Amino acid sequence: MASKSVEKILEAESAADKLNSEARHKAEEIVREAEKNAALNVQKKLAEAKSETEKIRNSNGEKLAEYSRTAEQECSKKLAEIRSIAESNSEKAVMSIIDSFFG
Repeated sequence: MASKSVEKILEAESAADKLNSEARHKAEEIVREAEKNAALNVQKKLAEAKSETEKIRNSNGEKLAEYSRTAEQECSKKLAEIRSIAESNSEKAVMSIIDSFFG
């Protein structure tokens, strides 16, 4: 009778060990799968961030090009105005010199 009880206890312990081992194995699988999914999610987010960065960089490049074109046009316009004033002043200076010699 006692040996039957001991045998049942040993069988129960063996079954419990087996269940614990299976549970540990399943937990390890779940952790590995979660790590794999986390790594994939990180890669996906990095790719999305890179794509967004590229969009922003392109947009900024276009804005810079437009700003540069506008600034160049404004500079050319101002330069033309300055040249016109300089030519006018140059003519006045020449006339003043001529008048001072012959006037």
